[in-house]
Amino acid sequence: MKAQVLEAYDEELSAPSWVTMKEVPDPKIEKSTDVIVRIGGAGVCRTDLHIIEGVWRPHMDPTGDALLPLIMGHENAGWIEEIGPEVEHLKVGDPVIVHPKISDGTCLACRRGEDMHGDGPFPGLDSDGGYAEFLKTSMRNIVTLPRTLEPKDVAPYSDAGLTAYRAAKKASRHLLPGEKCVVIGAGGLGHIGIQVLRAMCAADIIVVDVSDMSLELARECGAHHLVKADGNEVEAVMELTGGNGAEAVLDFVGEKGTTHKGLAMTRAMGNYYIIGYGEDIQVPAVDMIITERNIIGNLVGTWAELTELMELAHRGMVNLAIREYALADANQALRDLRDGKIRGRAVLVP
Repeated sequence: MKAQVLEAYDEELSAPSWVTMKEVPDPKIEKSTDVIVRIGGAGVCRTDLHIIEGVWRPHMDPTGDALLPLIMGHENAGWIEEIGPEVEHLKVGDPVIVHPKISDGTCLACRRGEDMHGDGPFPGLDSDGGYAEFLKTSMRNIVTLPRTLEPKDVAPYSDAGLTAYRAAKKASRHLLPGEKCVVIGAGGLGHIGIQVLRAMCAADIIVVDVSDMSLELARECGAHHLVKADGNEVEAVMELTGGNGAEAVLDFVGEKGTTHKGLAMTRAMGNYYIIGYGEDIQVPAVDMIITERNIIGNLVGTWAELTELMELAHRGMVNLAIREYALADANQALRDLRDGKIRGRAVLVP
């Protein structure tokens, strides 16, 4: 099969290209529960840039370059191509979306439904992923799509959408009608989070972003207030919240000062949800004690939450802004993502 292969790290993201199109062996059924998916769309995620930079190397590749060459791509959807002999309720040709973390289902986290905290590979990060024509996964990872949804149109939901959904779902459980929720970053994850919040609660949504393109996307997604991140965004949010700050702040950026500003926008006894990453969170302990604010981390969601998100997409309550690229143009997609040129999410289509 054809695949785009990462063969070297690039800490400065300055190389003219990062992945190379190659012919590699097709994945094979090895376990009785294996499933081969013919890729219909593979999302291009900022995490892929972090993989190229080597940010994930201490976690996924501590010995250096032992993990490379690697086929990236952890946001995948397509059609069932082949199934193992013990696979039930799936058949060849079914349109599917793939939960990104493979687990065996026997560890304690898996039995509690939190597969993303269990043992097992994470294709696209520590094993071959979906920047290819085919992907091997497990029957535990498959969510069958309704016929109203095309794989290429929903692939980024499997990580970006699922992560945004998990954070917004947590926040929606505590947000009452008329309360305030700030969303920092209305890009690939944030624009999904805004729609989930609109679907699941009646809070006023304030969106903060440096990009006019992203703010316009936020408006289309249902944001109630738009704030340009021009250095005065904390003051603007405080004015919109009567000087108190917001009950919830969802930070989809997590770098370039947003963690400090996001906490400053969070009212006493409010919740700051950190989703994006890139810098440290630094806050005096006494401030946390006095304000009783909560800092809540957010990883990718569960299989059940991916099923819930697909139901929202099926009902038209969440729509994904995408830009399609051919698999052969993976480097261009990655460069456009690096340069902030993508409105929503990029998707590679073999």
